[in-house]
Amino acid sequence: MDSRTSDPQAHTPLASTVTEGLKIVVVGGFGVGKTTLVRSVSEIRPLSTEETMTQAGVGVDDNAGAVDKTTTTVAFDFGRISLNEQMVLYLFGAPGQERFWFLWDRLFAGTLGAVVLVDTRRLEDSWYAIDRLEHHGTPFIVARNSFPGAGHDLDAVREALSLAGDVPLVDCDARDRESVKRVLITLVDHLYALSTEGAGT
Repeated sequence: MDSRTSDPQAHTPLASTVTEGLKIVVVGGFGVGKTTLVRSVSEIRPLSTEETMTQAGVGVDDNAGAVDKTTTTVAFDFGRISLNEQMVLYLFGAPGQERFWFLWDRLFAGTLGAVVLVDTRRLEDSWYAIDRLEHHGTPFIVARNSFPGAGHDLDAVREALSLAGDVPLVDCDARDRESVKRVLITLVDHLYALSTEGAGT
């Protein structure tokens, strides 16, 4: 089969009616599913900077809890989803390894909000992402990715991450398009609520 016609993501041009683009960043620790999330929801074939992990990363990248992971993002992932005829959402997936954190500040520029994707088996990997978002004053929500054997109910996750009560915390399956769409809708609703509060003060 001709690959040029077999992939519907390969031929989804930006509509001429689009007048506004919203930038969203997906952050989190190494191997929590950021690339998978962007891929599952993007209406275009995502730009990915995944590279095969080699022996050079041993002792540098901590893959505890993700021992089967064979590739890693070295810059960022990029995808797009149309919200309506005038508005599109641009998704940027940030790299999770500490050695690439210097890229985050640039990715945060112009960002309306963020999704912090967490793996409950390695919650401590999410602290840096939350700290940087709070430092930048960037609104965010937290999505718990579904992994086999992952424990903790949402209340326990909120307590472990010291999340404020007004920060939305939701479940997510990064492999499932509908699940990811619900996460993004939660973020957009959160941003709208914050803007409404700001307008009323």
